[in-house]
Amino acid sequence: MLYKFHMRFIADLHIHSCYSMACSRDLTPENLHKWGQLKGIRVIGTGDITHPRWFDELQAKLEPAETGLFSLKKELQPKDIPLKCRDDVSFMLSGEISCIYRKNNKTRKIHCLVYFPDFAGAKRLNNSLAAIGSISSDGRPILGLDAKKLLQMVLDASPDAMLVPAHAWTPHFSIFGSVSGFDSLEECFEELTPHIYAVETGLSSDPAMNWRLSALDRLTLISNSDAHSPAKLGREANIFDTAVSYPSMMDAIKTREGFAGTIEFFPEEGKYHSDGHRDCKVCLTPAQALENNLLCPVCEKKVTVGVLHRIEKLADRREGFVPKNAPPFHSIIPLLQVVAEVHGKGVSSKKVLAAYFELIEKVGNEFFILLHAPLEEIAAASTPRMAEAIGRVRNGTISIAAGYDGEFGRISIFS
Repeated sequence: MLYKFHMRFIADLHIHSCYSMACSRDLTPENLHKWGQLKGIRVIGTGDITHPRWFDELQAKLEPAETGLFSLKKELQPKDIPLKCRDDVSFMLSGEISCIYRKNNKTRKIHCLVYFPDFAGAKRLNNSLAAIGSISSDGRPILGLDAKKLLQMVLDASPDAMLVPAHAWTPHFSIFGSVSGFDSLEECFEELTPHIYAVETGLSSDPAMNWRLSALDRLTLISNSDAHSPAKLGREANIFDTAVSYPSMMDAIKTREGFAGTIEFFPEEGKYHSDGHRDCKVCLTPAQALENNLLCPVCEKKVTVGVLHRIEKLADRREGFVPKNAPPFHSIIPLLQVVAEVHGKGVSSKKVLAAYFELIEKVGNEFFILLHAPLEEIAAASTPRMAEAIGRVRNGTISIAAGYDGEFGRISIFS
């Protein structure tokens, strides 16, 4: 199996459940367990641990596994997993919380990830949050709560819990967002900042972009899918070289020892990479946006300032700078997208889905195919064109029209 010989494994620690708005009804523990194997993901965040019904479902369907992690009860585990994809899957208790509040005369909208090694600690946090606002209307609760206060509540609920700012550069809902964020961690978390050990880079940025800020050097840059359906698992993920356990993974995030890197979207594909105005179909570079005073050249309304622009504004290093001992990263295109382009069909078409499952049945899980499988083996299991497509993704020889203002970028392998 992928990374087993080297004692490495992949973890996706930010997802959602069927109780989150705009998320698939298929997001159940059973389907997450299945798709974790298809993707090659060893540890999956549960997501939405604050939602009462999801909390109860997790308690009913999961059982303790490795220290601080959980597994789906054996009688519930799907049996229809291709032989070459079968592996253990563990769950880490996790959730995302939306904090909307006023600070320093500005409205802040900060999304935070929380992680717990046990249900008891998560329950204590949930009880505290329920006293502030509703945690049952959405898997990602929206609360009038200062992010610093949330961090203190997480630490009070469990000394082993962790809070990580989510998708740190997203314009509207993040720690560094252009619309409602801060210019530094210290401005947000003040004296509690030393308890922040990581930030999630999000789909619209990659580690290379974040390396331009010396203020982030002490932090681990983690990446996750923020999946809204099981098939989106692993579009970004983390690589650990540790024991499979909550303490080992948290120590790796805190120290970067055993944190072996990340698997990334090409950041241009993220839906907030560039500046722009979706209604007018206008996409701008930071220089073009500044030249036009951050106004749309079509309607003259203010454009949404994207991640690239925001990083340019806060960066204190040149593009291309690599900090000492920075973990590596691998940029990929999800396999379903690759198969769809090879066949010239949509990702949800029957032909593409059939070709996807045939490929993983013959070769192995998705990450093994995307990162490691010999191209001749892929060609033999599918077609030479499929092997060529995978090779181009590995080499980064692709074309991307950048995403902007909520519009995903358009990626092309062959044109």
